[in-house]
Amino acid sequence: MPVLEYKKAEKEFADRIASWFRRAWMSIGSFFKYVMVKGKQRFTVMLIPHSEKKIFNFQISFFTLIFGTLTLSIILIGFFFLATHFTYINEQNVRLTQERDANEKTLTSLKDEIASIRTAGKHFKTSIDGVLSAIESLDTTPASGTSLVASSFPSYPDDAASTADSTRELSDLKTLTSLLGNSTGSLDKVAKVLTAFRDLMANTPTTWPLKGATGIITTRFGWTTNPFTKVGYMHTGVDIAWGVGTPIVATADGTVLQTSYTEDLGNFVTIQHKYGFYTRYAHLSGFAGKHKGDHVNRGDVIGYLGITGLTTGPHLHYEVRLGSSYVNPMQFLSITPENASTIAVNLRSSD
Repeated sequence: MPVLEYKKAEKEFADRIASWFRRAWMSIGSFFKYVMVKGKQRFTVMLIPHSEKKIFNFQISFFTLIFGTLTLSIILIGFFFLATHFTYINEQNVRLTQERDANEKTLTSLKDEIASIRTAGKHFKTSIDGVLSAIESLDTTPASGTSLVASSFPSYPDDAASTADSTRELSDLKTLTSLLGNSTGSLDKVAKVLTAFRDLMANTPTTWPLKGATGIITTRFGWTTNPFTKVGYMHTGVDIAWGVGTPIVATADGTVLQTSYTEDLGNFVTIQHKYGFYTRYAHLSGFAGKHKGDHVNRGDVIGYLGITGLTTGPHLHYEVRLGSSYVNPMQFLSITPENASTIAVNLRSSD
C-alpha cells in the first residue's frame, strides 16, 4: 500500500512539472507571436509640404523602426567615442609637439651654454697658465724641473680640430672635465703660494706707523746733513713729524725685542718680524704697555709720538732692517704688485 501511494505521488508531481513547462512554453510562444504581430504592424509616415506639391508618404514596420533606431544609436555612440578618442589623440599630439619644441629650445640653450663654457674654459686655462708662469718666475718650480704650465693642463682643441656637431659638445664637456680635474693640483700649489704670500705681507712692515694721521716726512732715508753737527751722515730711517701723543702702531706682526732709552733715540721700541725684518720706532713720548717678548699684531699701538732724545722737534724716527742691513722703509710702505716680486727676491737672498 505505501508503494502505490508513493507511485501515485510521483506521477502527480511529474504531471505538475509537465503542466508547468507546457504553460511556460505556451506563454513564450504567445509572447513571440505578440511580438511578431506587433513587429509586422506598419506605420505610415506622411511628409506634407506647405505648398500644393504632392504629399510624400511611406510605410515602415515596427521592426524596421526599432532596427533603425538601434542602428542610429550605435552610430551616434560610436561617433561620440571616436570624437572623444580623436580629441584625446590630438591633445596628446599637441602636448608632445610642445614638449619637443621645449626640448629643442633647451638643447639649443645647452649648446649655447656649452659654447660659452668652452670659451670660459679657454680663458680659465690661459689665466691659470699666466698665474703658474708668474709662480715659476718666483722660483716655485717643482724640484724635478718640470713646468707647472706644461704638465698641469691638457691641450684645449681649437674649433677647426673639433669633431662633428653631434659629438663636439660631448667632446667639449670631456675636455672641460679633464681641464678642471687636472687643475686641482695646480690650484693647490697656487693656494700654497698665495698663503705664503699672505703670510709674507702680514709679516712685512707695510702699515703706516702713525695711527689716524699721515704726518709730514721731514727727513728721508739716505745721506743727509746732521742738523746739529752740520756733517753729512747716513740717515737709516725716515722722520715723520706730527703732534705729540699721536699713537704709533706696529707695522707688521712680530715680537717686541727691546723697549729702551738712549740719548740719541730717546724712548724707542724694536720689533723683530719674520723673514729677517726688524723695525724701530724712536723719540717716543711713552710706551703702550708692550714689553720684551710680547707678541704684537699689525696695527697694535706700541707707543706715542714724542720729542725725547736728540731731536729738533716732535717726530717719529722709523727704521726698517732686513738682516743686518738698513733698507728704505718707503719701499715697503708703498708696496705695489710691481715691486712685490723684487721684495720677495730680496727676502730669499737674505735667508
